[in-house]
Amino acid sequence: MATTKEYSVEEKLKALIRVQKIESKLDEIQILKGELPMEVKDLEDEIEGLNARKNRIEEEINGIQEFIQSKKDAILESQALLVKYEKQSENVKNNREFEAINKEIEMQGLEIKLSEKHIRDANEELIEKSEVLEKAKKAIAVKEKNLEHKKGELDKIVADTQKEEDQLRSLVNGAREAVEDRLIASFDRIRNSYRNGLSVVPIERESCGGCFNTIPPQRQSEIKQHKKIIVCENCGRILVDADLNDSVEP
Repeated sequence: MATTKEYSVEEKLKALIRVQKIESKLDEIQILKGELPMEVKDLEDEIEGLNARKNRIEEEINGIQEFIQSKKDAILESQALLVKYEKQSENVKNNREFEAINKEIEMQGLEIKLSEKHIRDANEELIEKSEVLEKAKKAIAVKEKNLEHKKGELDKIVADTQKEEDQLRSLVNGAREAVEDRLIASFDRIRNSYRNGLSVVPIERESCGGCFNTIPPQRQSEIKQHKKIIVCENCGRILVDADLNDSVEP
């Protein structure tokens, strides 16, 4: 029957320190990238929204242009009917026919005027939509230029750090496997509680290396003995002595 190796507290602490040091190096790369990944994503989302708006405006403009063309066609149709009715008016046989034709001529004249009004109104709307469209295109151009610049910055940083980041991620995965699940869960919980990502910190100048709260001499002595895992009473970070911390390589 296989036996599970029991690790000493010192070995567990060293494993945690190694994970912390590798994670901190990965954090440094993320700090180098800064807000660029988020800025690139935000710009991409903004451009997508602006393009959707531009497409919507273009569809509206196409609709207005089709409407104007339909009214122009209606005017041509009414003008053709006017010619027809005026020709018919020359051959009327009685007042009833004359009045009926005059009524049609008057109706087609009104249709032409109404269509002309619709065309004027539509042209005004078309001008407004075209101005909005140009503003949207300019906004997209500005955002795309900014995105190109931000992507260039990010791509350069990624190119400079990708190899190191890949190596560190491989190392941290191996280092994490050397820590028991319960401890790594506590490590991650503490790490996620602080912006600097520090879960394991050395004692510096008799104080916690995370929150700088003073550590009593008796407590420092216990930490140096490596008999148990001790956390800072103020911030909850795992405390180690400086010598042990310095002895561990990432």
